[in-house]
Amino acid sequence: MKKTISLLFYAASLLAASCSQHENNITVYPAPEGEVLNEKFRVSVNGLDVPVYNAKIGMEDKAEREKAMDMRLESEKYFDVAGFASFDLKKGPVRITVTVGEEVASAKILPTSSGIKPAVKGKTVSFEIEKPQHVTVEINGDHIRSLHIFVNPEENDIPDPDDPDVIYFAPGIHEITSLPVGDNKTVYIAGGAIVRGTVGADEPWHDGWIPGLKYYGGASFNLKGKNITFRGRGIFDQERVPTHGRQMVGASVEGLKMEGVILRNSSSWTVSLRDCKDVHIDNIKILGHRANSDGIDINSSFDVLVENCFLRTLDDLVVVKTVRGTGEAGRIRVHKCMLWNEVAHALSIGAELTQKVEDVLFEDCDVIGDHGREWTLRIYHTDAGLVKNVRFENIRIEESVRFASLWINEAYWTTDPKRGQIEDVVFKNITVNNDGKPLQQEMEFLGFSPDHAIKNVLVENVVINGKKVTMENIKMNGYVYDVTVR
Repeated sequence: MKKTISLLFYAASLLAASCSQHENNITVYPAPEGEVLNEKFRVSVNGLDVPVYNAKIGMEDKAEREKAMDMRLESEKYFDVAGFASFDLKKGPVRITVTVGEEVASAKILPTSSGIKPAVKGKTVSFEIEKPQHVTVEINGDHIRSLHIFVNPEENDIPDPDDPDVIYFAPGIHEITSLPVGDNKTVYIAGGAIVRGTVGADEPWHDGWIPGLKYYGGASFNLKGKNITFRGRGIFDQERVPTHGRQMVGASVEGLKMEGVILRNSSSWTVSLRDCKDVHIDNIKILGHRANSDGIDINSSFDVLVENCFLRTLDDLVVVKTVRGTGEAGRIRVHKCMLWNEVAHALSIGAELTQKVEDVLFEDCDVIGDHGREWTLRIYHTDAGLVKNVRFENIRIEESVRFASLWINEAYWTTDPKRGQIEDVVFKNITVNNDGKPLQQEMEFLGFSPDHAIKNVLVENVVINGKKVTMENIKMNGYVYDVTVR
């Protein structure tokens, strides 16, 4: 394992930091030597070149995407490539220019709610950014192989590499297997650094949950304890870990802060919270293409805030669970995130819900892509816990196949002999603009039995393709009570 706490890595950090490009209110971090960059896009901001990295993402063909999910261990073979660029902005506006190798006939900046209108000239697209935010650039209608631009706020209080409580990854390329991180520690991945997760040549493994799966002990970053920080402007990449080999960032922490990093090519769950309390996840970016590469799994945790993040994965993006053997979950807020769902759910609770989940708010998010086979918004209840007081509010959806579902029944993920309940759910101020195309399914509320039912649901100002949802748009069975639509 390579760690940057040595004098050698400290010297490298000083050298590389001096190579960071600063102009007025912009900081650009050069790519480390040895990283293969994207050849489709060239990006500059106020005339400074910004490196464009590659990200493996789900394939355009629906059948191929679903094959990747269902075949699991072979999912790493099914991918396309998008690009992403990242820089820090202290104060705007700045002008971003994107150049490609062909004439640009059309260009779109997502989310539409940003209000950004690009100028097109020849092979270039240009536009202004006023503040830190995430945007996606589609050129000539290529929705899949698009360009993601992450405009970060300026970094403050950069940790000291000499601090014994700091695990510092300087600009350059590094490797880790499974790194334990304990009380009061900070993991810092500097801009221009790429940390590669690996598996040791003689590292022991045990059988996983599906035939043929080898599971290696511990997450790549294994965070356990109190008051732990994981931050920076660099990249953590897990491409060299076999599919399902180990989780990317596993956390059982009281007082966790995650900020700024880019997480790419997860072999399994990307950020896995388990029995956490007092968590703030801000401005992290997740790009994954393999089966079960969930974005952020909030499992049996309390007082969690996720905000200003970008997630594009094959599987669930942000999901709340209470899997068997863990406790309850609650007081969770997901705020101002930008989401791209490839196969599963964008914002959801479930499937594994063996204990109570209460007080969850998904709000002010943009779903810029959803061409999955599941639902954009969902409570997917396959076990015995109570799910109560869940709100989906002020959400803008630019693409959806199946919009929203509340569902109680038995499924593949069921571990409890009995079913649970869903109570007090709100869908409010939500728009779905599906380019005018009808959805395969709009809304469904399906309870299990009179004692395992869905109760007290409000649907207010939900608009699909310009038309407000009415009771006629909702598929319901006889185990759903007290639904109000207005």
